[in-house]
Amino acid sequence: MPLKRLKELNTRDCLWTYVLRILEDKPLHAYAIRSEIEKRYGFKPGNVTSYKVFYLLNRNGFVEKDHEGRRIVYKITDKGRKALKQAVDFYKERVRLLTK
Repeated sequence: MPLKRLKELNTRDCLWTYVLRILEDKPLHAYAIRSEIEKRYGFKPGNVTSYKVFYLLNRNGFVEKDHEGRRIVYKITDKGRKALKQAVDFYKERVRLLTK
């Protein structure tokens, strides 16, 4: 089904956009981010996928991580904010083109 594939491509396959958007509000640990994605956006990313995304976002400078006790807390960077803005602008342009 085309709609099912579209939803998958724009949720699980683009998980980084949801993570960065949530981290714009406040720094959070991984479990809280995953819970917030489910609450706000209606899907629950898998553990392995989520941690891979957190790792890559950190490695590429889009988020920073700090240790608070035993938890790792993620915080968006300026580079992450810029990437999120570019993603949002991309989606806005797609919607504009599709609704012409």
